[in-house]
Amino acid sequence: MKSESPAVILIVDDEEGIRFSLRGILEDEGYVVLEAGSGEEGLALLQQKEISLVLLDIWLPGQDGLQALEKIHLASPQLPVLMISGHATIEHAVAAIKRGAHDLIEKPLSLEKVLIAVSRSLEFRALQRENQALRLFLPSRQTEELLGQSAPMRDVRAIMDKVAPLDSWVLLTGENGTGKEIASRYIHALSRRAGKPLVAVNCAAIPEELIESELFGHEKGAFTGAENAKAGKFELAHRGTLFLDEIGDMSLKTQAKILRLLQEQTFERVGGNKTISVDVRVIAATNKNLEQAIAGGQFREDLYYRLRVFPLHLPPLRERSEDILPMLDHFLRRLGRDYALKPISFDAAARQTLLHYRWPGNVRELRNFVERMLILHSGKELGTGDLPPEMSDRLPSARESITETTQDAALYGNDFKAARNAFEARYLAKKLREFGGNISKMAETVGLERSYLHRKLKSLGL
Repeated sequence: MKSESPAVILIVDDEEGIRFSLRGILEDEGYVVLEAGSGEEGLALLQQKEISLVLLDIWLPGQDGLQALEKIHLASPQLPVLMISGHATIEHAVAAIKRGAHDLIEKPLSLEKVLIAVSRSLEFRALQRENQALRLFLPSRQTEELLGQSAPMRDVRAIMDKVAPLDSWVLLTGENGTGKEIASRYIHALSRRAGKPLVAVNCAAIPEELIESELFGHEKGAFTGAENAKAGKFELAHRGTLFLDEIGDMSLKTQAKILRLLQEQTFERVGGNKTISVDVRVIAATNKNLEQAIAGGQFREDLYYRLRVFPLHLPPLRERSEDILPMLDHFLRRLGRDYALKPISFDAAARQTLLHYRWPGNVRELRNFVERMLILHSGKELGTGDLPPEMSDRLPSARESITETTQDAALYGNDFKAARNAFEARYLAKKLREFGGNISKMAETVGLERSYLHRKLKSLGL
């Protein structure tokens, strides 16, 4: 397998000794290094070579570093530039950042700080490219999968469109597979931070002993195995968005440290004593009931209200059944095209069974089901016998619910009451499945008193 090409770093400095020292430490880290003694020479190299990062001195003969920075930024807006100065002032720092510099390093140079700044800037560039790819991918594919066209999801779309351009923090709740991570990407893509990184952290997947290092970063030698300094997720998300997935699975110890960071937007790396400031928008997500976790002493109440600036719940697929068949057809078209497989279809009975299945894994389960069926049955029409057993096993009355009214008439003859009871049983069984057994919500929707509906269900054996 072909290994990834090393980053190419351009040093633009009129002092040969500085260039020599920087070249030595950077090449020792595996980077490819190019040198230029002036701004004009550096700009010429940028036109000839694919550069990953520029180290640029502010004080240069002829065209100074700030002028060169402006031209670099116009030519390559996303190319990270680290400014170097031995006479830095607040005015110079502000001017450099405004003109597109990623950071400012002061002379005399600390070689360790240079390596940290270089590593951080290159990671930022990689995340920025990944984020751009996600933004191109998002409108054409993921919004359709996430949102659907049902009334509940139109409401979700309207709310996200309102909150996305703001800097409000968002707490996404919902079952596994409802699209919380996709929702975070949607919000970020519509925000003013869209050109900055979106950094995702799965809090449940990181071991307790490593989570602080992942979130806050660490210095070289901070613990056994820390051979190099590393920027944490909060640092990498500077000026962008941090997505904290499965926030309810964090330990109380880590929750306390995150709370302090969120309050102050400052932290120290593991093993370090330098205070680092960040500007990060946080989107958190969980499939747990955090209020119950608070009552059980498993989640901090102060952290809950810090994260819950704007709560947004993503409903499960069974509560928006009108999205099931359109999303089924969407996945059939898309995955068939992506995998170059002959299309499949489902007959009316199979589609009705899929419509009434509860989909405990939500949209993720629906997509995986379509992918599996496409691979196994390319180019065929499928019936209920081709469906996985669990889909029929969980629906003992699915076939009854799709029996035609004319069949009822033939079965019950002139017995109007029996035919009516059969119809009511099918109709109410269907509604029970749609509302996941929530009788109060079902009663409100079908226009019946809850107590009457309860008695009716009992009389019909439902």
